[in-house]
Amino acid sequence: MPALVIVEIEIHNNEIYEEYKKLTPASIQSFGGRFVVRGAETFSFEGDWNPQRLVVLEFPSVEVAKSWWSSEGYAHAKSLRQQSANTRMLVVESV
Repeated sequence: MPALVIVEIEIHNNEIYEEYKKLTPASIQSFGGRFVVRGAETFSFEGDWNPQRLVVLEFPSVEVAKSWWSSEGYAHAKSLRQQSANTRMLVVESV
């Protein structure tokens, strides 16, 4: 079953984050993943959730998404993201 990785990002170092953005697509594609949303403008219908940046990825399964997140191919990019932004990230099965 497909899985979505939903990421809320608050960037505090744009220079490092730009490097992260360059490295990430290849690592995602190597696990059969793709961007569904990549930093597009958001509008809140309810509540006070207004993320600075929102990213949604799709992978073939939760297991594949977990493998990508913990992979050596994503490790350097992940380190850059963690240095340059505060992030909330989760994975959920899609329908």
